[in-house]
Amino acid sequence: MLETPVLCKRIPTWPWGDPADRAYVDYDAFVDTGGYVALKQALDMEPKQVIDAVKSSELRGRGGAGFPAGLKWSFLPPEDGQRRYLAVNADESEPGTFKDRLLLDFDPHQMLEGIAITMHACRLDTTYIYIRGEYHAQAKATQRAIEEAYANGIFGKNSKLGKINDRWPECVLHRGAGAYICGEETGLLESLEGKRGWPRVKPPFPAVAGAFGRPTVINNVETLAMVPPIIEHGAEWFKSMGKGRPDGAPPSVPASFGPKLYGVSGHVNRPDVFEDDLGIPMSTLINEHCAGMRNGKAYKAAIPGGISMGVLGPDEMDAELDFDIGKKHNCLGLGTAGVIVMDEDTDMVMVARNIARFFAHESCGQCTPCREGTGWMYKILLRIEQGGGTTKDLDLLLELAGSMGAMPGTTICGLADGANWAVRTILNKFWDEFASRVSVDRSVSLPVVGAGH
Repeated sequence: MLETPVLCKRIPTWPWGDPADRAYVDYDAFVDTGGYVALKQALDMEPKQVIDAVKSSELRGRGGAGFPAGLKWSFLPPEDGQRRYLAVNADESEPGTFKDRLLLDFDPHQMLEGIAITMHACRLDTTYIYIRGEYHAQAKATQRAIEEAYANGIFGKNSKLGKINDRWPECVLHRGAGAYICGEETGLLESLEGKRGWPRVKPPFPAVAGAFGRPTVINNVETLAMVPPIIEHGAEWFKSMGKGRPDGAPPSVPASFGPKLYGVSGHVNRPDVFEDDLGIPMSTLINEHCAGMRNGKAYKAAIPGGISMGVLGPDEMDAELDFDIGKKHNCLGLGTAGVIVMDEDTDMVMVARNIARFFAHESCGQCTPCREGTGWMYKILLRIEQGGGTTKDLDLLLELAGSMGAMPGTTICGLADGANWAVRTILNKFWDEFASRVSVDRSVSLPVVGAGH
């Protein structure tokens, strides 16, 4: 367990404080507790030195994919005097995920300091914070912090950053309309430009042609909030926390260094956001941080990082929550570390059906395998839940799941991957539960009732 909190330094969180004491941290309180010290340090460094410091820390993106942040920054082309953008992904629309909300609600200046450092390091003159449409209170808190930052010379005319590309740095809050697909980085950019939130074909990648066709860095809220402590305390300090690369892995394989915010919901006694090292066992998160399973029930399953990551089964309660969890436990990955815990009474057929319904509803419809595949998975699972399924339906579900997604190369973005990993991991790890709900007679297939979505 972490000795002292890093991201939750000013946000009372178990075991260091009582969540009932949480309150918005304004600019003055932020500065009084060490805020914007890292920005001052960064401004005394050359931009490349800042990028190298983040690269050396091996900070990985906290938004889902876990791509090294400093490496992403280094992909930007040389400055040409034209606009360059930072797009902050504050969409957080992955079901089961609410850890960024904690930062936006109570300590948004952490993110703003990270934004300012990133703008200096990557020579970006304009930032758009893209926040999900349903985050009403969080949008108000973030806008308040932005106004405080402008009033104190972080952004705007006479900014401490100085002119970038001959422009004073600007930071703008942009509210989305509540579409899940806009959490995908290029779907976010399309929405930001006022278009329909359809993911783009890559290449070109956003670092070369992002927002409005200009070089763009896209980072998540928690990722940016982690930048100031790295600059202030150094890469080695950051790497003293978390978990190193797998045994025998070459240096090119990213490690799982640093602290992490875990948002835990479901059948636990104390659901909340907790900060701890990357790589802690899930059993530690459940038994110590969350005070155990609710009502004394037994653990049955958990989703490790938002529903698109798939499921961990009954024998995987001790799974280590690091970026290598996917390889070790046959799931898509750690994702957002939004852990959804399920007890012994959970109907896994219902869980799979509910997840499939979500993805069928949120598919943008651009790619046929996703548009049709998610819909058919939902219909088949609904039929199984209603008692009209057959063993042929189980085979068909796995066939559908294996033939849709960016990894098989049939879709532009990863929404279909999230859908198929969720369904296939639940089906494979709880096969007997599904088999007990279907008829062995493959010729029987009752109509689906209420399958509209």
